[in-house]
This record gives sequence, C-alpha cells and structure tokens, in this order.
Amino acid sequence: MIREPGTGKRVWSFFLLAYTFSWLFWVPQALESRGLGLPAGVSAFLSSPLNPAAFGPFVAAVVLTLADGGAGGVLALLRRGVDLGFRRVWLLPILLLPPLIFSGAILLSVAVGGTAFDSSVLANPVIALVAPVVILLTAGPLQEEFGWRGYALPRLQSRRSALVASLILGVLWWLWHLPLVFIPGRFMAGSLPLFCALVFEMVLVTILFTWVYNNTGGSILAAMLFHTAMNWSIWVVLPSMQVTLLIVGLTTLLLVIAVSVVLRVWGPERLSRNGG
Repeated sequence: MIREPGTGKRVWSFFLLAYTFSWLFWVPQALESRGLGLPAGVSAFLSSPLNPAAFGPFVAAVVLTLADGGAGGVLALLRRGVDLGFRRVWLLPILLLPPLIFSGAILLSVAVGGTAFDSSVLANPVIALVAPVVILLTAGPLQEEFGWRGYALPRLQSRRSALVASLILGVLWWLWHLPLVFIPGRFMAGSLPLFCALVFEMVLVTILFTWVYNNTGGSILAAMLFHTAMNWSIWVVLPSMQVTLLIVGLTTLLLVIAVSVVLRVWGPERLSRNGG
C-alpha cells in the first residue's frame, strides 16, 4: 500500500482547494443556465475548452505539494505521471478491464433493447485509435489523477485501510462532479436522479483505481492510463455519452463482480499483495 506518513490531515485541505477551484468556474455556468446574466466575454470563456475547471485536483495537488516539499516535491509528483517502472503485466488489467466492464455494460444494454447502438466511432478506426491520446490530455486523466490518486489517495491510506480510503475518495470524487449536472451539454446534464445513482458506480471504480495504484508502486501514469481506458471504453460504443439508468445499473453489476474478485484475492486492507 502506498502511504504518506504524517500527512493525513493535509488531505482535507486538498479537497477544499480542488472543489473551490473547479466550482469557481463550473457554478457560474450552472447559474447562467438558470438565468444568471454574465458578461459576454466571461460566458464565452466558461463555455470554451479554455475553462480550467477540470484542473482543480491537479492545481490543489501541486499547490499543497509545493507548500510541503518545495519545487523538488512538485517535480517528484510530476515524475510519477511518466513512471513506467511498474511491472508491465499490470498493463493488462489497466487497458483491458475498463473495456470489459464499461463497453460490456453498454453492449448488454443494447442487447436487451435499452440502448441504440451507434457504430460511428467504430466506422472510423483512425479516430478511435487517436482518441485515447486526446482523452488522456483533455478529458480527465491528466487534470484529475495527479490529485485524486497522486495526492489524496496515499494520504487517505496513511490512517485507513485501502478499502475505507477508497470509499471516502470515491464519494468525494463523485460529488466534485455535481455542478456538471446543471450545465447544458455536459455529461449527465439535467439528470440529478441519474447522477445520484452514479455514486455507487464511482465508488466501485475508485476501489479498482486503488488496486491498480497500490500494485504499480504508486504510479500516477498507471492511474491516468486506467482513467483513459475507462473513458475511451464508454465513448467508443456510446459516442453521444447519453448514459441511462439501465447502463449505470449494468455497469454497477459488472463492477461489483470485478471488485468482489479483487477484494477476495488481494484483501481489503491493502488491495495489494506486495505493498506496492
């Protein structure tokens, strides 16, 4: 298990800073959709790809690491984002488990008639192959994993079991996305009940993230690749990203199976056989 002894209290400052930074940009967007008038320039900026809201976890991790360990600490954190020192065998679950779970759930939904199949991405394999790089850099992994897994997870584990740390992180990671529900055009926009159902899925996913992280020696790169494979798996068979309650339910079911195996084999205390 990857731990940061004596730094457990600092993690709550991380969550406060990550939420503050992200919600500072997301909440005005949500309020604008409810009638709040914003200057045209501000509105255009918030709705553009330049909106830095998703970098909240990254910014929080860098700021607090700088405060604790100076520039050297920040460089060490960033190096973990390019660390290929873990055993290559872990690339198999990192790259293959997300397609089995997320694509599998969507295809099961298609099979029972709950979701229409969209083959537009698969019809253009070049786009499908380039997409992981775009997703890695712009759709969550880079912006989030230095924070959630790189900074928060080892500090949560400094005083708790891997399972309990994952449960806490999973709920807080899920709640961080709340403003997006009220921003038109964003993932799960307008569906608060669906967002509430998603908490179970995200907590289960977080347990798998911890499992990957602890068994790759605390590699942030491994977490980013796992996050990329997860997002890519959803997008490639559901380009519209219009998730339904059926898809969430099926995904949760497959995640329960995967997490049960992980907990059975690796154990809830460490989620790792060798301590990382």
